[in-house]
Amino acid sequence: MKIVLVAAVALIDRDGRVLLAQRPEGKSLAGLWEFPGGKVEPGESPETALIRELDEELGIKTWDSCLAPLTFASHRYDDFHLLMPLYACRKWEGIPFSREGQAITWVNAINLSNYPMPPADLPLIPILRDWI
Repeated sequence: MKIVLVAAVALIDRDGRVLLAQRPEGKSLAGLWEFPGGKVEPGESPETALIRELDEELGIKTWDSCLAPLTFASHRYDDFHLLMPLYACRKWEGIPFSREGQAITWVNAINLSNYPMPPADLPLIPILRDWI
């Protein structure tokens, strides 16, 4: 089974809220909420992928030193196995906005479970909630 490496980040604002993005129509798992990030391309580190994805998706800049590894998800889907490191980030430059048309929202950590998420993301919620 193919393993797909996807890096994700919990952007945490000064009020302890976490940014979620909604998967757009036309993509698998459309309508579900997820942590920003994306596939790690060949030759990229997960940190480099996140820096690129945050710029492409949300118009913000961050640095390796601001990405703290927090936990990871390992989940088998029907046609691939997802391995997803989750980083925490509290420092970035710019104001996150949707550059790709996806809905975004800031959520209090205690309310993360109120948002429907892909199966791989669900085990990350209690870890993140307890950490913040």
